[in-house]
Amino acid sequence: MISRLIDSYNRHLNYLRISITDWCNLRCIYCQPPDQITKLGHDDILRYEEILRIARVAVAMGITKIRVTGGEPLIRKGVTGFLKELAALKGLQDLSLTTNGVPLANNLAALRDAGVHRINVSLDTLDRKKFHEITGRDQFERVWKGILKAHNMGFQPLKINAVALRGINEDELCDLARLSYEYPFHIRFIEHMPIGTAEFGATVPLLTPEIKTRLESIGNLIPVSRSQQDGPAQRYRFEGAKGEVGFISAMSRHFCNRCNRLRLTAAGNLRPCLLSDYEIDIKTALRQGASEEALAEIFLTAIRHKPSDHHLATRHPQAVGGQMSKIGG
Repeated sequence: MISRLIDSYNRHLNYLRISITDWCNLRCIYCQPPDQITKLGHDDILRYEEILRIARVAVAMGITKIRVTGGEPLIRKGVTGFLKELAALKGLQDLSLTTNGVPLANNLAALRDAGVHRINVSLDTLDRKKFHEITGRDQFERVWKGILKAHNMGFQPLKINAVALRGINEDELCDLARLSYEYPFHIRFIEHMPIGTAEFGATVPLLTPEIKTRLESIGNLIPVSRSQQDGPAQRYRFEGAKGEVGFISAMSRHFCNRCNRLRLTAAGNLRPCLLSDYEIDIKTALRQGASEEALAEIFLTAIRHKPSDHHLATRHPQAVGGQMSKIGG
């Protein structure tokens, strides 16, 4: 019998984030250092059938929610066929996708047919020029059209993830939040996490308490009750709004005590904590013909190394060396 995923701190891990590629068509300043862009070789990246086998083991151990990420997942060939097989796994209750939105519009029909109904789009600004400055690409209009098309096709909830960047998009926080009045979008403000050696790094980070104070200028924030499949966001809405806003406060109010997730990198490593460099190789065992029980034991080894909390916000922070594009969003 395969054991369930319960770690040393009695956290029940039921959420797996799967990165299917380390490659991205954007070059965001807080994600990829411009002089250190590398790509995994064809043999280094997990094949779809390998990811599916790992996912089956994970679901058998209690994973009920999977989010597919990258890099940019929609630029990998054959992704919608893979997602259809993933959605069909018995026991999986929730399948979602995180994308930068550039290839979204052209893939929406196939995503819906594959069984993906929930999409997160990374969008840090509503200004075309600023979008170019942040991402290195002039693609704002394409992303926005993809978001509106997804909305019109009934994808729900449609979440927009905005990393709060002091000196860059702090003047747009209210504009982003106002989208929840007009659309049933879930706007998520994410505190910037100093991971890797990316170009951006504000001296004074823009944290949730300050963001909340700014948003209160456009309305009272009314708490929204959490649901069983919720992630770490603190959820709120404005009175009369169609959507909601949320805050992911990894730095100012970390949620480690209720963290329920593991990550599988495109290179085939299990990562029990985003903000720790510890990873364990599962690809090698898989390619050597390991049994389901042996793969399950690698999962159990990974969660034995899941820390009680992260150490980025302490007086003596420990640096995280991996790039977000390599780890998976």
